[in-house]
Amino acid sequence: MSLKSIALSTLALTLIIAVRYVLIAWMTHALIWRRRSQTTAGTRLNRDWPKAATIKHELKLSLLSSWIYALPAAVGLEAWKHGATQVYLDVDRYGVWWLVASGLIYLVVQDAYYYWLHRVMHHPALFRWTHAGHHRSRQPTAFASFSFDWTEAALNAWLLPAMAFVIPIHPAVILTLLTLATIAAVLNHSGAEVLPPWMVKGPVGDWLITASHHSIHHIHYRKNFGLYFRFWDRLMGTDTMAR
Repeated sequence: MSLKSIALSTLALTLIIAVRYVLIAWMTHALIWRRRSQTTAGTRLNRDWPKAATIKHELKLSLLSSWIYALPAAVGLEAWKHGATQVYLDVDRYGVWWLVASGLIYLVVQDAYYYWLHRVMHHPALFRWTHAGHHRSRQPTAFASFSFDWTEAALNAWLLPAMAFVIPIHPAVILTLLTLATIAAVLNHSGAEVLPPWMVKGPVGDWLITASHHSIHHIHYRKNFGLYFRFWDRLMGTDTMAR
């Protein structure tokens, strides 16, 4: 594993991450905010129509964050090529059951890590340097899903690649997790709730973070810190659905 190979992998992954982000965010935004009819798909959460200045800010931070996420992923990729990670290809090595189990473990660990990191970043002494860029989007759009200050991006980007050195995981599970994370982030920042009310107010919305839940965090900074699940918010008394 050389610095040159890491640099090349970082460049390639930066382009992949950036292009994927722009395409998914743009398609989601276009589908939800129907400019011609001035309506939204689903229940509108944002008070105002998305502003060009807001989207420009979100795009700038997101594109800058792309290479920060790409670097630890590139290190992990190059380490895997040299057999230094727990990423495996043979499903029979751990069985089909481990595909599901490992995915759940990664989700639970990431969710717990982000909840506490998120609360720490909201500390008055740290907020300006770690999380203020994301919260400039008081009424976020789908483009805010990846809109982080470089410090926040760096604190988040290392976790999954680091876990791959310790907990066995199949590439298919990695791709599934990345897809789920992208969908959740884009939809939860879209400014509209695309899930039907019976899901948001039912068992799904009771335990999973939805756009309705996360949009409140952009209004009330001290509430709703969760990433995927409402477990930690409920346990620590930071959960609310009151706007």
